[in-house]
Amino acid sequence: MGKVEFTQGILDIQSDLQRFAYKLTADRDSAKDLVQDCVLQALDNHEKFAYSKNLKGWMYTLMRNIFVNNYRRTIREMNIIDDTYSIHQQRMIEDEDGDKFELAYDMKQLYRVLHSIPDDMKVPFQMFVAGFKYREIAEKLGLPIGTVKSRLFFIRKRLKEELKEFS
Repeated sequence: MGKVEFTQGILDIQSDLQRFAYKLTADRDSAKDLVQDCVLQALDNHEKFAYSKNLKGWMYTLMRNIFVNNYRRTIREMNIIDDTYSIHQQRMIEDEDGDKFELAYDMKQLYRVLHSIPDDMKVPFQMFVAGFKYREIAEKLGLPIGTVKSRLFFIRKRLKEELKEFS
């Protein structure tokens, strides 16, 4: 399949790609970004496309892989934030400034509370803090939206109770 035919094939299935991307992301803007990333990667890897009769399937697989990789990157970035805490805390304690020591103590308290939350409740909270919407969290974790809202409510309530000395 030539480059022109390949490009025309992608243009022909553009609306299907958009629908599939919306199913994955549940957000119009994110879906458009996902389609754009998929098309760019497809055009860059045109030579790897071997079966000229199944362009749509190849594009769907490519899009799903991009979506999964982006999701994993987001989760990994959230974990990096947790890992960098100990380095940050170490630097703060080594500094002789009393205000920074108090800040380090406050951060230690905050992380103690956050790490005491069970993982099934912590993951939705981390996703919410990272900017995901309730609907996106529910779909990505396979939970009903009411469960997500309930878990976030209980986490907020727990944080408020355990960190009331900071307010």
